[in-house]
Amino acid sequence: MNVKFINPFLTSLMNVLETMAMTKLVPGKPSLKKEQIARGDVSGLMGMVGPQTKGSLSITFEASLAISIMEKMLGERPDSINEDVTDMVGEITNMVTGGAKNILSDNGYEFDMATPMVVSGEGHTINHKCEASTLIIPFDSENGKAFIEVSFDVLEADEE
Repeated sequence: MNVKFINPFLTSLMNVLETMAMTKLVPGKPSLKKEQIARGDVSGLMGMVGPQTKGSLSITFEASLAISIMEKMLGERPDSINEDVTDMVGEITNMVTGGAKNILSDNGYEFDMATPMVVSGEGHTINHKCEASTLIIPFDSENGKAFIEVSFDVLEADEE
């Protein structure tokens, strides 16, 4: 998987959460994810397709982090994952993908984004529907963990 394609999503997630929710994320070590079970409590999933690539991205939050972000962004602190939290996760997924799309566009990668889908609940699953492996990158924060999963089939040969 091409690092030039993955890094814009990581950069965008850290930027969105730092600017919108005063939440600093520290990235951990990437690894291949074999199972479909999410590592957190609520996930935003976005499909993307373009001339050079097709694939999907998911951003999963532990409940403690999602609730903290909700409180910092909107001034409300729900007791658990509710409809407002899932809406916020969908919007964060949209903002992160949009930010990454801008960076990738500057590097010659174009793609269209689908509407984000949000799944929640302990043990929920994420199916990326790609032939490529799924890369997962954990993030730590003072209020819990987040995880980005990316799976992209690059349809063009790398020029390098």
